[in-house]
Order: sequence, then C-alpha cells, then structure tokens
Amino acid sequence: MSNDKGLQDAHVKIGTKQTMKAVETGRAAEVYVAEDCDQRLITKIVSHCERYGVPINYVPTMKELGEACGIEVGAAAAAVLK
Repeated sequence: MSNDKGLQDAHVKIGTKQTMKAVETGRAAEVYVAEDCDQRLITKIVSHCERYGVPINYVPTMKELGEACGIEVGAAAAAVLK
C-alpha cells in the first residue's frame, strides 16, 4: 500500500464475498489479499482475478490488511473500486 493512509481513503469493498462480487461485476480496479488467510480462499480469489484481469497485491497478514482498510479486525481480502 503505497501511501501512508493505506486503503482508508480509497473506495473499497472489504471481505472475501464483497471482493469476489466486485471482481465479477467489473468494479474492482485491484485486489489485496492477506497471505495468512485460508489457502483455499487465496486460490479462489487469485483464479477469479486472473479470469477477470484484475491485478492482485499481497499483504503479509489479515491484521495489516484490516488496519490498512481502517477496520479493527483482520481482513482476508479487499478490492479497490474503479
């Protein structure tokens, strides 16, 4: 996450289901995935992003991704909207 405020200022969808829906509907500009979430989720999200041509960024932990999104719990995935 390139700026100091992370994803907090961006329009994002947080969570696996919302991320997948944003990718499917063409609203996701890019996706962030926590490397420590369930491997099956990572595989599913990555294949979805590849299918729809959405760039993927990896974050080491769910805790870090949640903090970057401005929430107090961990997040497995987040999509930055176009």
